[in-house]
Amino acid sequence: MSKVDEAREFLKLLGMPKAQQADICCYVLLAMAGIKQDTAWTNAKNEWIRIHDMIQFANVYYGSTYAENSRETFRKQALHHFRNVAFVEDNGKATNSPNYKYRLTEEILQIVKAFQTSEWQKSINWFLKYHERLVDIYTSKKKMTMVPVCINGVDFPFSTGKHNELQKAIIEEFAPRFAPGSECLYVGDTIEKDLVKNIEKLKKLGFEITLHDKMPDVILYKEDKNWIYFIESVTSVGPMDSKRILELTEITKNVTAGKIFVTAFLDFKTYKRFSETLAWETEVWIAEMPEHMIHLNGNKFLGPR
Repeated sequence: MSKVDEAREFLKLLGMPKAQQADICCYVLLAMAGIKQDTAWTNAKNEWIRIHDMIQFANVYYGSTYAENSRETFRKQALHHFRNVAFVEDNGKATNSPNYKYRLTEEILQIVKAFQTSEWQKSINWFLKYHERLVDIYTSKKKMTMVPVCINGVDFPFSTGKHNELQKAIIEEFAPRFAPGSECLYVGDTIEKDLVKNIEKLKKLGFEITLHDKMPDVILYKEDKNWIYFIESVTSVGPMDSKRILELTEITKNVTAGKIFVTAFLDFKTYKRFSETLAWETEVWIAEMPEHMIHLNGNKFLGPR
């Protein structure tokens, strides 16, 4: 059995779904553990490495042909899922930093080292005692009640919860009133982060995609006015304060469309909690009063500043 097949067996036995037993996930595990074709599993290590290093490791030692622009594929198909079950950890750097790195967690390293030894079953039992299998986590999530949301004329299933309830209201109540004819370029679900993500259109507008984790909750684009709406859906944290405006300004420095910054709240009570932290020259929309907006200063109403 090849090392790739052995890695696949390892992932299967630890409860990874079929999609996370694919070759790319096997390469990630092998690269992070430093396992080459002739390396014993007992010699596994967990040094900090970049996705770039994983790609190079797979290409050099396993004959794959991944290009450098495959980084996001490695992140989404393997690393995000591995992190969900405590397989890997990152070093806390910004995701666009050249020093952003991952490594196997110490506990998973010990299990990797025990693979194909007499301690293997004992180590699996210990790990699964404290960590739910990813296949069970994802199956449970699929059984959750989903709420249909119509985005750009297509129904999408949203998981339940206040945050998504507010995002549904933004798309179905705010947009027709204050951004009529606009197109939704981005919206995330609390489970599926990038539920809608029109990468081609965002890049065409000059948006920097690499900072996907700092994207606003909803992005709308009104082509006839060349306006782009950045909307934060706030139920507990994250309004359009001065710090957030600076972050969005930086990652949209190449966007020439007029920028409108909106903070959306479910109710007036939540708005009052954050009213003193909201940045000037931004907009406020409250779902329980959908026909009205609050304009924070400026010499005009809704429009880019």
